[in-house]
Amino acid sequence: MSGGGESSPPLARSTLDRAAHRRTDPQWLAQAWAGARVLVLDIEAGGRALVRTDTAVPELVLVAAEAVPPALASGAMFLGVEPDGIPVFCVHSQLPAAPETRPAHLRDVGHVLNDRDAGLFTTALALTNWHLRHLYHPVTGEPTRADEAGWTRVDSTGERVWPRTDPAMIVLVHDGVDGAEGRCLLGNNATWPSRKGVRRFSCLAGYLEPGESAEAAVLREVREEVGVEVSDITYAGSQAWPFPGSLMLGFLAVADPAQPLRVDPTEIAEARWFSRREIEAALAGRPVEVGDARLLLPPPSSIALFLVHRWLDRRC
Repeated sequence: MSGGGESSPPLARSTLDRAAHRRTDPQWLAQAWAGARVLVLDIEAGGRALVRTDTAVPELVLVAAEAVPPALASGAMFLGVEPDGIPVFCVHSQLPAAPETRPAHLRDVGHVLNDRDAGLFTTALALTNWHLRHLYHPVTGEPTRADEAGWTRVDSTGERVWPRTDPAMIVLVHDGVDGAEGRCLLGNNATWPSRKGVRRFSCLAGYLEPGESAEAAVLREVREEVGVEVSDITYAGSQAWPFPGSLMLGFLAVADPAQPLRVDPTEIAEARWFSRREIEAALAGRPVEVGDARLLLPPPSSIALFLVHRWLDRRC
C-alpha cells in the first residue's frame, strides 16, 4: 500500500516484462494467446476491472483466454509476460459475473493492489485510453486501426502512430522547516466539484509546455498558480496517471511562507499553508478546519499523497 515509508508512488509498481519484441510476431502472439491470462476492462463503465472481494486486499481477476469469445480475442492487446512465463492480454468487454468479485476503478484500488496487479491495471488502462483518443491519424486525418498487438495504430495508407503520454509536473512546496510546525503549501483546484462539509487540497501541478524542462515547469506553474517563488527543486519520482494519459513527474521544492499568496482564480480557488501537525491529523481522520469545511487530502492512488508522505517522513 502507498503511504509513509513507501519508496515508489502507488502506480509506479510492476512485475511485468513488456516483451516489446513480441508485438510484431503474429505467430508467437497466436501461440501465446492459447495459454494466456486475460484482463477484462469495461470501457463503457469508465475502464473498470473485476477485483476479488474474498481476500484481505483486492486482487485483479484475470480469466483464461479460452473463456474469451473469438470476436473479442481478435482485438486483444498484449500487455507482456509475467515472471512465471505466462503471457497477459487485455480485452474490452462488459465484466463477467463472478461470485465474490466487484467492479473497481484504478483510482479507487490502485494503491492497495500488489505490485503485479497495479502494473497490469495501470498499463491496460493507459493503453486503452490512448486507443479511444486516437481513432484518426493526426497528420493524414484517416481512420486508424489497432496494430502490433495494440501498441500502434495504422491508417489505410500505412501511416503509423504510437502511444503517447503527456508529461506533467506535480510539486509539494514546503518551508524547509523540520518538526511538527514545518509547513507545506497546498491548493484547492478551481475545477474540483464542491462537496458538502469537505474541501480537497493537493499539490500544485501542471503540464509541461513545448521546449520546457520539468524543473522550469515547476517554477512557472507555482509562480502562475499562487504567485510564489521556489528553490531547491528535488525530483522525487514519477507514475502514470492514465486519466486519460499523463505521466506525473513528482518534485519537492522550498519556498518562504512570508511570500504573499496571489492565486490565479481560473486555476486555484484557494491556497494555504498547512503544518505537519495539521496534515498528520487529517491523515489520522481527525478534523482539520479550512473555513467552513474539513480538510480532505489527495486520494491514496495519487502521487500527490506520496509526496505529502515524503515530506512528513522528512525525506525531502
